Amino acid sequence: MTRPFLNVSASLTGRHWTGPGIDDDRAAEALMQATDLPDPVCRVLVARGIAAEGAQAFLAPALRDLLPDPRSLRDMDAAAGRFLQAVRRRERIAIFADYDVDGGASAALLLTWLREMGLPPTTLYIPDRIDEGYGPNAPAIAGLAAAHDLIICVDCGTLSHDALAAAGNTDVVVLDHHLGGETLPPAVAVVNPNRQDESGELAHLCAAAVVFLMLVEANRLLRGEGVKGPDLMAMLDLVALATVADVAPLVGVNRALVRQGLTVMGRRQRAGLVALGDVAGMNTAPSTYHLGFLLGPRVNAGGRIGKPDLGARLLATTDPAEAQAMAERLDELNRDRREIEARVLEQALEQAETRGAEGPLVWAAGENWHPGVVGIVAARLKEAFNRPAVVIGFDEDGMGKGSARSVPGVDLGACVQKAAAEGLLLKGGGHKMAAGLTVARAQLEPAMERLGALLEKQGAGQSGPRALRLDGMLMPGAATVELIDRIESAGPYGAGASAPRFALPDVQILHARRVGEQHLKVSLGDGLGAKLDAIAFGAFAGPIGPRLEAHGGARFHLAGRLEVNHWGGRQIPQLRLDDAAEIDGA
Repeated sequence: MTRPFLNVSASLTGRHWTGPGIDDDRAAEALMQATDLPDPVCRVLVARGIAAEGAQAFLAPALRDLLPDPRSLRDMDAAAGRFLQAVRRRERIAIFADYDVDGGASAALLLTWLREMGLPPTTLYIPDRIDEGYGPNAPAIAGLAAAHDLIICVDCGTLSHDALAAAGNTDVVVLDHHLGGETLPPAVAVVNPNRQDESGELAHLCAAAVVFLMLVEANRLLRGEGVKGPDLMAMLDLVALATVADVAPLVGVNRALVRQGLTVMGRRQRAGLVALGDVAGMNTAPSTYHLGFLLGPRVNAGGRIGKPDLGARLLATTDPAEAQAMAERLDELNRDRREIEARVLEQALEQAETRGAEGPLVWAAGENWHPGVVGIVAARLKEAFNRPAVVIGFDEDGMGKGSARSVPGVDLGACVQKAAAEGLLLKGGGHKMAAGLTVARAQLEPAMERLGALLEKQGAGQSGPRALRLDGMLMPGAATVELIDRIESAGPYGAGASAPRFALPDVQILHARRVGEQHLKVSLGDGLGAKLDAIAFGAFAGPIGPRLEAHGGARFHLAGRLEVNHWGGRQIPQLRLDDAAEIDGA
């Protein structure tokens, strides 16, 4: 184990703090001298492997420089060509999409593009999570094929051999990003950066980004014919939402897509996102936090426990009144989802703790657990136990539908797919960080045992105490709005590009008060007159809240992310507190 940063080997939350080494310190100092950037910004750049000559390009990424050639993906020529053929001939097009944010945003991209090209309304089909499950099914595809000339499957379809065969003579195009198998389904084109015969260089793209690339290629072909296609830059808000909500890593072109997409979203020109942001209480410029924690869950709510196409229709509509009605309904469904989730989470945690969480996999299964929340609960278990997690809900017929979430460095999708190939799972697939599966009740125990063994081979469960990575130290007086803006310029932050966290060493708690049921508001000082506010969300669900509230004059090392609090028309720097460590002998 690495030497603990600030000698914190076990914080209040039991975490081992790690930080930059001597080489990182030297590199940050050299970068600061070469660029005149603040030390905290240089530390973020060093952590991401950015040298002085690449610093400015990284801080201001240009999408035109990072966007890959769409034709670098296999089958892209065939996909874009068949798509445009349908447009020219004004054929009947159906879009079959997954019921999550990525699927909904992918569908909305196509619906928007086709509408702006003057085509009649396009058929949208999103399966019911409970009755039909994930991905194409033969009855649905056969029904669409009977009434359409082209079916486009987005965020699904790569493993749907039998279902797509039901299309018969109707052409199918698949635009997906889930892990592919050894063979491809029957289709005119399967565009997927996670096909087994792809290089893997674009494996980090979500489905909406794949759809966007197909539209980029379609627009290029149109320009060659002297025709101007729809404005794709105006659609990047949808790509950004899908990228963040699907937890795609914010590296390479993803980072540029999200950064530009946030700018587009800030213009408030998409009726659905405007209405959804308003009901969610968004009152500042959009950020990855808003996409991942306010907008994404509400778009998802329709597919989880309500009408599955509600989120996609919201994202595609141009009618403000219709958008408002759908946004309010999704907000209501999201509140219902949270209540259902809380009940399942309580039972799942109890199960996991009883079973023991020392192995490579933590899992829980229950009767009639709603399929719409098992993925969220799996993510909660993963966070709580720092290892891959599976949560399964069984129906009355003994069929279990589950979701799985992984930790960095462990390819969960490949393990689930292998267990399915071995017959222990009825169905299973996904990508490195998330997967879905179906299992018979009689096979539950052996399936989880086998999945755990496969995960163990990749090192799951062997990481020891959870670490908190810190980018450096900062004194309270240095935390200004200007510095926070400079740090944010190295973003956006999210999966694969964690928000920088800093330690505030040896500070005293000046005031601490509970906010609501679980949160803690703190005013801290360095003893030299400088002060800084801090907020710890959910602090009283763990040890941080009680200890800091009853600090008794003790001094602490605090760790967290700097942010700007917008309050009463003012901008106030604050620390979003993640962890704390009491200083021995203080």
